[in-house]
Amino acid sequence: MGFVLEIGSILFPLIIVSGIGIFVVVRMKHKYKKNTLSKKKSKSAQNLLDSLIPLGMMFGSALGIIISMFSPLSLLFTITIGAGLGLLIGYFAYEIYGKKEESY
Repeated sequence: MGFVLEIGSILFPLIIVSGIGIFVVVRMKHKYKKNTLSKKKSKSAQNLLDSLIPLGMMFGSALGIIISMFSPLSLLFTITIGAGLGLLIGYFAYEIYGKKEESY
């Protein structure tokens, strides 16, 4: 029984993050094919928009490292889940900021 729980604890973060990754990639691919990717007028705003998803992953991973220091969860588990949740939050930030109008 312990062997099954150990395999489950190894595969759980992989399944969760894989689902999040597939969701984000499929949604971005769909937006690309329909030519509805968000565009900003200024170069700096476009750079920020393009960087939201990777920044979300980096902040999620950093948060995972901090959480693993203060909890009994393993470092690998918290980094994996943090990066996956950061990917999802970065995608939603991309969607929200992409719809927001620029003001000069």
